[in-house]
Amino acid sequence: MEGGCACGAVRYRLEDAPLVVHCCHCTWCQRETGSAFVINAVIERDRVTVLAGEPALMMAPSGSGLGQEIARCPSCHVALWSHYPGAGRKAAFVRGGALDVAAAVVPDVHIFTRSKLPWVRLPEGAKAYEGFYADPGEVWSDAARARWRAMMAG
Repeated sequence: MEGGCACGAVRYRLEDAPLVVHCCHCTWCQRETGSAFVINAVIERDRVTVLAGEPALMMAPSGSGLGQEIARCPSCHVALWSHYPGAGRKAAFVRGGALDVAAAVVPDVHIFTRSKLPWVRLPEGAKAYEGFYADPGEVWSDAARARWRAMMAG
């Protein structure tokens, strides 16, 4: 999968399938994106190849109080991915909307549904949590959990 910013200055490619795809309905993601939710395809940062340009990293507040580092195009300022304190720059939470084919990633789980806008309807049978899920084994595949452990150990 490839993606990039609105102006085309930054382009990237995902070199592997995402570990997991979150649809986050928290109020921080709503504010950050200016939308009802954000789609984040979580992948090891070393499996994201920058093809053109170089994103600028900037800190932004987050609901945890620890902040998030957002990789943005330095020209058009579109958010391409984020780094969160838990994994730091080892993991990229790639914005699904910045992929060339946004429909290529489908949420594995909906999180922070307690602040989901009332008009958003989740697909029947979708995995959903009022906050963040406590057990990745309920959401992540065994292979994805193994990749995460390898990433964090490296």
